[in-house]
Amino acid sequence: MIGVLLQLFVSYLKIGFFGFGGGYAMLSLIHSEVVVRNAWLTNGEFSDIVAISQMTPGPIAINSATYIGYEVAGVCGSVVATVAVCLPALTIMMLITRFFLRLQHNRYVQGVVMGMRPVVVGMIASAALLLIFPHSAEGRSFIDGWSWVIFLVTLLASARKVNPILLIVLSGIAGVVIYGL
Repeated sequence: MIGVLLQLFVSYLKIGFFGFGGGYAMLSLIHSEVVVRNAWLTNGEFSDIVAISQMTPGPIAINSATYIGYEVAGVCGSVVATVAVCLPALTIMMLITRFFLRLQHNRYVQGVVMGMRPVVVGMIASAALLLIFPHSAEGRSFIDGWSWVIFLVTLLASARKVNPILLIVLSGIAGVVIYGL
């Protein structure tokens, strides 16, 4: 049990330190650790976690860490994974806050920040492609014809500034009607 908890801690510490750009950008790194490297979940289960993490309050990395930690090692796993994914951000933000205000106009610091922006966009795109085109033995995506319809309707509604909460509720209802009956 200690070995599994240590493995969870190291995996989520790594995700916390190298998951620049927030939750969506972290998805490919989380997938790599949880599905590919440690085989704690399948691609289908990972897709479900992403969906559930989107519907629950809080950041996706913390929500997924809590759930995956629980799946792997119960309540202790939940606590370990959640603390591990939060620890790097807390540490880095304390250091950055201390120095950034003094260095924010430094051209090197600005260069680093500008250089990281395209990486974040690339990581978010990678996460989207990973969910649509999984690379696993099961080789199946959760995307089917109805999923594309829901996606396109939601995209158009978002562009028209429809309330995101309403879109989530309506998408859930559509899912029950289409897949649950």
